[in-house]
Amino acid sequence: MDLEARSLQPNVKAVLLAKLREYKSDLNNLKSEHKRLASANSNQAARDDLLESGMADAMSVSANQRGRLMMSTERLNESSDRIKESRRTMLETEELGVSILQDLHQQRQSLLHANDTVFLLLKLHGVDDNISKSKKILTNMSRRMSRNKWIISSIIVVLVVAIALILYFKLSK
Repeated sequence: MDLEARSLQPNVKAVLLAKLREYKSDLNNLKSEHKRLASANSNQAARDDLLESGMADAMSVSANQRGRLMMSTERLNESSDRIKESRRTMLETEELGVSILQDLHQQRQSLLHANDTVFLLLKLHGVDDNISKSKKILTNMSRRMSRNKWIISSIIVVLVVAIALILYFKLSK
């Protein structure tokens, strides 16, 4: 219980550790009181047994002992009730801690999934950008190819005309 309280957040940890110390001190006080009363009762009972043999009012002594015994039993029952209540509170706190840890785990999983989804979308967006760049490059290449065809065709036509003119002037002289 002490280890679990120490692993919680500081604001919750301080409160729980204070309660835990209080419960431990109450438990130790009750144990010492119980031992004291038990030893006092056993010592008192032995002494009273020795003294009662010579006393005439044994009934009053017996009633006095009975009253002390009932008072001790009542205190012991109250202490047991407080211990049970403390244990119940501790179990409720532990259940609450487990519930909070489960919620945090689910939220972490959701965040990781969202991060993966965003990364995938950004990656797909990058692919779209690359495709559009490739399309522009291919369009520019096709324009240059068409222009180069026209230039080569023009050069061939000029060369054919030049050869035809040279042949005409050579053959006509």
